[in-house]
Amino acid sequence: MDLGLKNKIAIVAASSKGLGKACALALAAEGAKVAIFSRNKNDIHNTAEEIKKNTGSEILSLSADVSDQKDIKYVVDSTLKRFSDINIIVNNAGGPPFGHFKDFDIQQWQKAVELNLFSTINLINSSLPFMKKNQWGRIINITSISVKQPIDGLILSNTVRSGVIGLAKTLSNELADYNITVNNVCPGRILTDRIVQLANKRASTQNKSYQEVINDMERDIPLRRLGKPDELASYVAFLASERSSYITGTTLQVDGGLVKSIY
Repeated sequence: MDLGLKNKIAIVAASSKGLGKACALALAAEGAKVAIFSRNKNDIHNTAEEIKKNTGSEILSLSADVSDQKDIKYVVDSTLKRFSDINIIVNNAGGPPFGHFKDFDIQQWQKAVELNLFSTINLINSSLPFMKKNQWGRIINITSISVKQPIDGLILSNTVRSGVIGLAKTLSNELADYNITVNNVCPGRILTDRIVQLANKRASTQNKSYQEVINDMERDIPLRRLGKPDELASYVAFLASERSSYITGTTLQVDGGLVKSIY
């Protein structure tokens, strides 16, 4: 299936590894030109070289912090300088720390809001004028299944990521006249560094081995395995495409059936 992404211009946040990298690779494989960024200059450069080698697409790599408004402006300005347009943005950021309400002070709450909500607002705000001008755009937010089924010990993520869902649903209505779609993708237990960190933390607190915790995680999933980053990235590429033109305002989990809700 031709997704109609050839020569579209995409920005993928926090994309040196994990889900961001997988999304950038999936878009590039469909012929998109992709700007990728993360804080680590060496990591993002190496990721760009890897994606170029595997896809032949043009990749712009930038060192920037997703939670810094000035850095987001730098990413957008650099993308426009290189590619002259912006058609697709994939909002993505690492999760805030694990813990319970008693564990965090107000500064840590503020940092979580900046990381997982304001980063999304800033990238959308900076990119939106170009999508409106084109009367075409795709905004995709990678959140978490915690927005549908809160996860114990992840109160920051449970709270702040839910704000992204409200933002996206509201924007999907406001931007429909411009042929700009806004959708959320909720990763379940996908084998990334975040899952490894969570498994190690649970292993230390539950007196279990890392593999025992992984086995516990898989046991809860109807498909009986952790997901792979490219499985989520394939759905992101679809949402970024012409083929998804009648899908907007949705929040869909990619989780092997883990979430029990019917909504």
